[in-house]
Amino acid sequence: MELLQSLFTDYTLRTVALGAAILGFVSGALGSFAVLRRQSLLGDAISHAALPGIALAFMLTGSKTPLVLLTGAAVAGWLATIFILSIVRNSRVKTDSAMGLMLSVFFGFGLVLLNFIQKQPDSRQAGLENFLFGQASAMLERDVVTMAVLGGAVLIALLLLFKEFRLLSFDPEFGGSMGISMRTCDLILTSMLVIAIVIGLQTVGVVLMSAMIVAPAAAARQWTDRLGLMVGLAGLFGATAGVTGAIISSTTSRLPTGPTIVVCISAIVIFSLLLAPNRGMVWNWLRRLRSRRELAIEAVLVNLLELAAQHGNPEHPHNTAVLRSMSTNPAAVGQNLEELKRRGLVRQFDSNTWALTRAGHNNATAIVANLGRVS
Repeated sequence: MELLQSLFTDYTLRTVALGAAILGFVSGALGSFAVLRRQSLLGDAISHAALPGIALAFMLTGSKTPLVLLTGAAVAGWLATIFILSIVRNSRVKTDSAMGLMLSVFFGFGLVLLNFIQKQPDSRQAGLENFLFGQASAMLERDVVTMAVLGGAVLIALLLLFKEFRLLSFDPEFGGSMGISMRTCDLILTSMLVIAIVIGLQTVGVVLMSAMIVAPAAAARQWTDRLGLMVGLAGLFGATAGVTGAIISSTTSRLPTGPTIVVCISAIVIFSLLLAPNRGMVWNWLRRLRSRRELAIEAVLVNLLELAAQHGNPEHPHNTAVLRSMSTNPAAVGQNLEELKRRGLVRQFDSNTWALTRAGHNNATAIVANLGRVS
């Protein structure tokens, strides 16, 4: 209760939580399209490419004002995106290879520049390394306002161009045949992704920003097949992780906010992978287990039908030992017979003999007929 109260009364926590929520919602919503287009590495490439932009912006201006540094990051991220698109279109290099190339080249160049700056006799360079992993505690209200304005503009553009982005994600050829420039849509969507990444650098940093793009969308994908709902869920998951991470980091000293947010969104992803109703691994395992059990029960029923056919009497009783000898899982035959009895498909004469009921005979005959049609 005190934490919830401090969320509204504590200036630092309120500012950080609000900024993290904006970042989580915007990056989650846009990340949905990157995940669906199998361009998850794009967020990683852009975020890492922003580092040399930050370093060059400081070297050219001598200022550590967030707006100046983030402008440099945006320019560097946008240039990296242009290079990636150009390499893919004008060479035989695949998209993932081009992304990996730009990621390593720009990030390596950024580390060189950062190391060069830190060796200069200039105290103003202190704190630039915080952009590697973020420093959310240094966020001010004006930073949150900037994030809200840029994030709001991105979300409005996403709503206005939702139909075009959906075509770009699922059927760009059809979109092109309708007269829509898919190349322009690709550039606009990627530029919006650059903005989403840039506004998150101060919170989670260059290294971890890619998780905020990919993780919320990956979690949302487990819950729905509808694009609109997926985008909304991804934004909600990202915002939830942002606020939760900010609250948790405020309770423990020396616990950085950025990595904590990433841990929170990772927990949401793991929960979704395990327990989402349609795609959750636990439910899939239970469904497979139930299916195997049902197949084993049907096999016992079919075996009883085969034995009855040999005697010319559909209700002729048969010993459990015979049924076990015909089964691939003898230990489960008794349990399967009890289940068939509960369903009214077999009847028990004594402790070791069983026979089909009329309903069981009809059911077994239908199973054999279906198997014949499948084969």
